Amino acid sequence: MSRINVNVDGIGRSDEVEPRLLLVHYLREKLGLVGTPIGCDTSNCGACTVLLDGRSVKSCSVLAVQADGATITTIQGLANGSWHPVQTAFKECHGLQCGYCTPGMVLSAVDLLAANPDPSDSEIREGLEGNICRCTGYQNIVKSVRHAADLIQEAGK
Repeated sequence: MSRINVNVDGIGRSDEVEPRLLLVHYLREKLGLVGTPIGCDTSNCGACTVLLDGRSVKSCSVLAVQADGATITTIQGLANGSWHPVQTAFKECHGLQCGYCTPGMVLSAVDLLAANPDPSDSEIREGLEGNICRCTGYQNIVKSVRHAADLIQEAGK
């Protein structure tokens, strides 16, 4: 067993974990944060994306011990009293259907917009590469990210 110390959704945690435990399983099974879905378990779909020190990572490809000392944000922790602008935009622009890929898409979009506050449609598509949606055809997802960029810029004024 290895001890890890992490901050998950604003709460400091110190836990003993098996060295081979994946971050997605730590979040879901140890912490009960089931908003992070397990999609493919092979890092292909992106559904399990979380923010690790502000950067999007596929939590099925990160060991929990690798997150020691890190700040982790899940979809459940993204809203801090009110929805994040990306969550609002996904709702307003119908950027989801079944919702399975949505946590990963939203968190990847948050990372993208932090690095590029005014992305073009092609930059949005490239930034979300590695996140698979089997329902929407991506048009409303791109529209949602574009709208989120506008909401973030408006909030900053």
